[in-house]
Amino acid sequence: MRAAVLHETGQDKLEVLDDIEAVGFGPGKVKIRVRATGLCHSDLSAMSGVLPQPAPFIPGHEGAGEIIDVGDGVTGMRAGDRVLLCWLPACGSCAACKRGQTQLCLAGFMNAGTPNFKRSGSGAAPSDVFGFAGTGTFAEEMVVEAGCAVPIPDDVPFDIAALIGCGVTTGLGAAINTADVAAGSSVAVIGCGGVGISAIQGARLKGAAEIVAVDPVESRREAALSFGATEAVAPDALADAKQRITAGEGFDYVFEVVGKSATARTAYETTRRGGTLCVVGAGAMDDFLQLNMFELFFDEKRILPSMYGGGDMLTSYERAIALWRAGRIDLAGLITHRVRLTEINDALAQMRTGEALRTCIEI
Repeated sequence: MRAAVLHETGQDKLEVLDDIEAVGFGPGKVKIRVRATGLCHSDLSAMSGVLPQPAPFIPGHEGAGEIIDVGDGVTGMRAGDRVLLCWLPACGSCAACKRGQTQLCLAGFMNAGTPNFKRSGSGAAPSDVFGFAGTGTFAEEMVVEAGCAVPIPDDVPFDIAALIGCGVTTGLGAAINTADVAAGSSVAVIGCGGVGISAIQGARLKGAAEIVAVDPVESRREAALSFGATEAVAPDALADAKQRITAGEGFDYVFEVVGKSATARTAYETTRRGGTLCVVGAGAMDDFLQLNMFELFFDEKRILPSMYGGGDMLTSYERAIALWRAGRIDLAGLITHRVRLTEINDALAQMRTGEALRTCIEI
């Protein structure tokens, strides 16, 4: 089977191979034929080493496809069912799940350390290949825990379902679940890729009066306006927007969707006293955000990290589908580029330059 593989962490290109096999099928597992997958910035972060992931590995975690086979003990699914991939499945029994914080369940992370692919060609001995975040959707087929496969209605296209599996759920949830944006409030979103645009749509749904999109790429700023931003500025114009819109006080809510301490610090300074900074971007373990103890106390700003949209994944998926059906959110518009798996390195280039909001890879 065909898959795109990163051989060593730090390489900037993937190699598309034809000698990869999905392994590990058995009780409690499902085998999936991937039909569409989105390229998320987290895939680039794993390739560069910002996010920890054993190599060699197959990137991709935002996907959808069809069930090929189900293992013993799997109920509620059968061959032919259409599913989206959940890279952070809830076990239902850990302390986090019992508290209702299923997005903090660590069971899914345990899968990332177990190879679910194998390379068997080239006359060499078979070698293990990992799937990013325990999935690895840049492959024609994959084997995952049954909880990673979430059935979707027949009217939801695979490309739309794939986006709901990560970027859309993360961005919408940050605004709706984590920050719980108040109607009539002012919002700034720093970083306007697929997740940032989804946060903008979430803030609009919640009734924010002012939504300022901040991004260095002009095409992304222009796109943000069509998704609900009331204004779009380059990073060097953010201070002026803060002065004009909030009389210098700062925004009620600021979403940091880049994953860097520098932009998180800017976001903190752009948030009003008593306001909310919502950290959505996934950053590196050695990149530290510095706050002094006086400002932390005196400004009383809430700093809220948002993991996978800060809510129950299954509920969030259902909500996104309902909003999409009703025309309240635009998901098709997020897909600005489409490529085949053999063109995956073109997609990586589009992501790195900021040209794409989301690239759909058709498997």
